[in-house]
Amino acid sequence: MPELPEVETTRRGIQPHIEKRRVTKVILRRKNLRWPITASLCKDMPGQTIDSVSRRGKYLLLGTRKGTLLIHLGMSGSLRIVNQSRAPGKHDHVDIVFENKKVLRYTDPRRFGCMLWQTTNILQHPLLISLGPEPLSEDFDVEYLFEKSRRRGAVIKTFIMDSKIVVGVGNIYANESLFLAGINPKRSAGKISKARYTKLVQCIKQVLQGAIDVGGTTLRDFTDSNGEPGYFSQSLQVYGRKDQPCNVCKQSLKEIRQGQRSTVYCPKCQR
Repeated sequence: MPELPEVETTRRGIQPHIEKRRVTKVILRRKNLRWPITASLCKDMPGQTIDSVSRRGKYLLLGTRKGTLLIHLGMSGSLRIVNQSRAPGKHDHVDIVFENKKVLRYTDPRRFGCMLWQTTNILQHPLLISLGPEPLSEDFDVEYLFEKSRRRGAVIKTFIMDSKIVVGVGNIYANESLFLAGINPKRSAGKISKARYTKLVQCIKQVLQGAIDVGGTTLRDFTDSNGEPGYFSQSLQVYGRKDQPCNVCKQSLKEIRQGQRSTVYCPKCQR
């Protein structure tokens, strides 16, 4: 599933091609993804100019004067800029056509994403209104996270992956942040000291920003291409490295299941 760095990389990839461009047509090849695509999208969006291309958590927001299109990439969704002449493939479900004959094409083999159009304040949308702060913002600091953790019985990994606490810390980056901070993922969130939360907040920001920075330097395939959009290659310290030696202490990494997700950690480095 695309996580925050991948979604931010997508945002940066498409923004120069669609911002300040006027939409001429919206083509729907199916009526629903995870939920029904807003019926009025084809009527309301044509004629509108994309004023902003922003992100809230893992949601992309295309803002116009008349309304905002909320996009989620789901498990397998992607966005590309293609020429209008390019024939759609089997899983190309939505085209947003612009006045320069370029198309923002949404592809989603598993159809778990969404495209929802709203003409009122988008931040009041049910999918966004209860989200926690952005992890790279000033609102996400040790004072905030430590206070939220008090009297919490959840394990720390589940806690930082809760989008009501902080958005965008998906499974991969939760694994990596906890390793960097030296915190065992099985520890109770409510029993971790403020000093250790100070380190964890720094590590979450470092891991996410590092992934975004790498994504920005290896951006490819967002413009007319036969390939799928490429996000970025990265060097993972623990995620996906079960039974391999820790890069710090050389002890074998362990894997457990938490909330039906894989957690890999170093039993020596993470306490």
